[in-house]
Amino acid sequence: MNKPLRAVAIFCGLLVLGLLIRANWLQYVRAPELASDTKNRRVQIEQFATPRGDIIVGGRAVTGSKETETTDLKYKRTYVDGPMYAPVTGYASQAQGMTLLEKTYDGILTGKDDRLAFQRFADVVSGEGRRAGSVVTTIDPKAQKAAWDGLTDLKGARGAVVALDPQTGKVLAMVSAPSYDPSAFAGSTFKESDRFVELDKKKNKPLANRALRETYPPGSTFKILTAAAALEHGIVTDVDARTDAVSPYPLPQSTNKIGSEAGDAVCNKASMKTAMQHSCNNVFLDAASKLGQDKMRETAEKFGFNEDVYSDDFGDLLATKSLYPEDLDKPGTALTGMGQGSLTSTPMQMALVTAGIANDGKVMQPYVVDEVKGPDLDTLEKTEPAVMSEAVSAETAQKVQEMMEFTAKEGSARRAQIDGITVGGKTGTAQRGVDVNDEVPYGWFVSYGKKDDGSSVAVAVFIDPTDMDISRADISGGGLGAPIAKSVMKAVLKS
Repeated sequence: MNKPLRAVAIFCGLLVLGLLIRANWLQYVRAPELASDTKNRRVQIEQFATPRGDIIVGGRAVTGSKETETTDLKYKRTYVDGPMYAPVTGYASQAQGMTLLEKTYDGILTGKDDRLAFQRFADVVSGEGRRAGSVVTTIDPKAQKAAWDGLTDLKGARGAVVALDPQTGKVLAMVSAPSYDPSAFAGSTFKESDRFVELDKKKNKPLANRALRETYPPGSTFKILTAAAALEHGIVTDVDARTDAVSPYPLPQSTNKIGSEAGDAVCNKASMKTAMQHSCNNVFLDAASKLGQDKMRETAEKFGFNEDVYSDDFGDLLATKSLYPEDLDKPGTALTGMGQGSLTSTPMQMALVTAGIANDGKVMQPYVVDEVKGPDLDTLEKTEPAVMSEAVSAETAQKVQEMMEFTAKEGSARRAQIDGITVGGKTGTAQRGVDVNDEVPYGWFVSYGKKDDGSSVAVAVFIDPTDMDISRADISGGGLGAPIAKSVMKAVLKS
């Protein structure tokens, strides 16, 4: 063979070798990755080839599946009371993908989870076809309905409600308003895709999960954490003793003085108990200032701030991190004492703080999935309550409970009182805007209810009144949020 032909033969041989290597690389090395790629149409076809398993609330399925007639994706998702349960279920859309429980437990709900491998084999042999498992939530349907009705009855309100079992961490209610119906865009038609785009563009953000994914200044509801920090670190030892915090309070390193709505006569040098009762700013500003940023941050972090406490490690709760900032100056630290400044929190986080106080300082890991079941209803996974942290001592927590219960009996949280139930509460009105108070404030309310048999519930209510037809003077956590919290607590404790 002459030299040119030999060169061509070697070159062609290298090309063939390259093709063989590439083919084997694709077929054996990258095969699993390509087979599960969301852009692989076959993956979607397989995913929607059979009815999807159900998400269960209170023994009833709040999801379903129905056959389609227009595409090669045979089944699409349906939802019962979709807008009310959307912050829990998320959505499973042929065109838009999946979120929340639908995404986290997709393997169970499609029957493709590795734990169902033997079941799949048995179903193939019997000719029954692939069957899916189900996800049983911790949600209390009566509490969820009470929270949803309370929020949506406030016409135009944006907001969220979260209710927790303080002793276990179970999420008993989680709603966000305005909301959306996941059924509206569950398919892959142009019409359904347009609906999703319209929702995504709406100014009032119906697709936003305000309970988990949005953060806001918590306002005066944060004062329960400030009180816990002051007691835990010995800044305050007697909640009934008068303090030296003057009103209006001179902000450190500033000429600004901060007053309280209750007035100087009530708040000047008031005890912490009286300050909680009337939501006096000066006492909590002074407590945070004396504690300093490190001790304030330490206590906040024990309650879950600055932590991914709802991360992928726990699967079903993906939340935006609530922040107690680093490197605060003295005025910034003081402002956090009353829940303002650069402090931010999700409603879930404030529910967690309230639950920790109600549970004598022990913060339980929140969870919304109680059980994962196979097609034959056998339990594949059962969530056991877990302690997240010992945030403060039982003695400290009980003193904060004393103040919150006094506030519910004699102070700004009176509208949350329930006959036969021990209620503790705290209102909050969080100022916002570039100049702190140039926009309508947020309304907050946190509370807990306890029965004599030891059962309890903690609730956080957040309300953004931007779109409400309401005067600024009527915006308050006690006025707007307390009745909602009361109805949720009653739904849990008097059902």
